[in-house]
Amino acid sequence: QVHLVESGGGLVQAGGSLRLSCASSGFIFSYYVMAWFRQAPGKEREFVAAISSSGDYTYYPDPMMGRFTISRDKAKNSVYLQVHSLKPEDTAVYYCARHRFPMSTANYESPEQYEYWGQGSQVTVSS
Repeated sequence: QVHLVESGGGLVQAGGSLRLSCASSGFIFSYYVMAWFRQAPGKEREFVAAISSSGDYTYYPDPMMGRFTISRDKAKNSVYLQVHSLKPEDTAVYYCARHRFPMSTANYESPEQYEYWGQGSQVTVSS
């Protein structure tokens, strides 16, 4: 059974940094693209970052370039999201997700391409 468990969220002051972690189990971690999404109250789920199954390639939408860094650790079956220079508008629930298909990067920015999701980790940035 697939499990994704996020940790590392919390209350942070604007300008600060944090690192989210997502521990996975129940599947061959090195076979799948992993991603982070976020959802703020009243807004749709938003793509934040994705990383290839090998970890060699990372993908970010333009608004996330520069402040967000995704990484993965094969030995720990974990994926991470480092965020710098946090802004109040970064306040959201952050979710990690596993791509629907092994060895595929198809539509990596679309939530519909992800089959499994963690429970989410709240990040609140105070001004």
